[in-house]
Amino acid sequence: MTRYLLRRLAGAALVLLALSVLVYALFYVLPGDPARLACGERCNPAQIAQVRAQLGLEEGAFTQYLHFLQGIVAGRSYSTGTELVRCDAPCLGLSYQTDQQVTALILERLPATASLALGALVVWLLVGVGTGLLSALRRGGPTERILTAVTLAGTPVFILGLLLLMLVCAHLQWLPFPTYVPLGEDPEQWAWNMLLPWLTLGLFESAKYARLTRSSVLETLAEDHIRTFRAYGAAERTLVTRHALRGAVPPVLAVSAVDLGSMFGGALLTESLFGIPGLGRTLIEGVRRIDLPVVVGVTLVMGVFVVLAGVLADLLHAAADRRVVLA
Repeated sequence: MTRYLLRRLAGAALVLLALSVLVYALFYVLPGDPARLACGERCNPAQIAQVRAQLGLEEGAFTQYLHFLQGIVAGRSYSTGTELVRCDAPCLGLSYQTDQQVTALILERLPATASLALGALVVWLLVGVGTGLLSALRRGGPTERILTAVTLAGTPVFILGLLLLMLVCAHLQWLPFPTYVPLGEDPEQWAWNMLLPWLTLGLFESAKYARLTRSSVLETLAEDHIRTFRAYGAAERTLVTRHALRGAVPPVLAVSAVDLGSMFGGALLTESLFGIPGLGRTLIEGVRRIDLPVVVGVTLVMGVFVVLAGVLADLLHAAADRRVVLA
């Protein structure tokens, strides 16, 4: 397991390095002149040249990328025109609009995204795995057909969120329209205001887990050793809890880890719909303002979460099924 972990971490490090090259080239090299974007359309050539010097854009693209990596690993200093600002590692640059450190901005917005992702994880595991298991156990009956039709239909997350808002908040008036409240300020209000976002994202993802659980359980129940246990009179409940669910656990854990990493990178539509100040909404704001350091920083953080989630998924799969390590 140790060698397997080291191999996966080495592969993840190479992927992250390649990701940093791609993201930097995509946003800093290809668009043209970042100094003009940072300065604004009304700047004259002298002002643009001054901004270019402050940002270190007069050097070659490769040297600029090395300075960018240096900032991530060891930190670097930036000139704001009037003073020299030290940006400690991991430094992702300064916002063009506010001169705020991008790392500090991301850390400020990360708790909102984390609370959304973790709450949705609980919903999609409970609903998805439960629905998939029930569908597999009722195979061939009307319950299985109804559940299969529901999970295959699928509803876009934006439409599902709007439907929940109109039904729960406007029509039934069970809850007020959500307004994000930080967990540290008021845990009870935080939970009530996050309930609809959790349900929206969790129900949207649960359809995938219902299909995955159903197929895994049916595949396990069709194996030869399960038929042998049945022939010897083993109880159906024992077969399901000890064998069928055990076969469904590895793929569900692996996919959940990857999806959780993606959610930590920011659920763009859900955060925008419910006004959650998370990483997804920060990315949208950065794109709208053409704030390249914010866009690059959030994109890299999203990539880091996805890559690390892939490593976690492999480790969970290996822990649940030792054949993965030996392969």
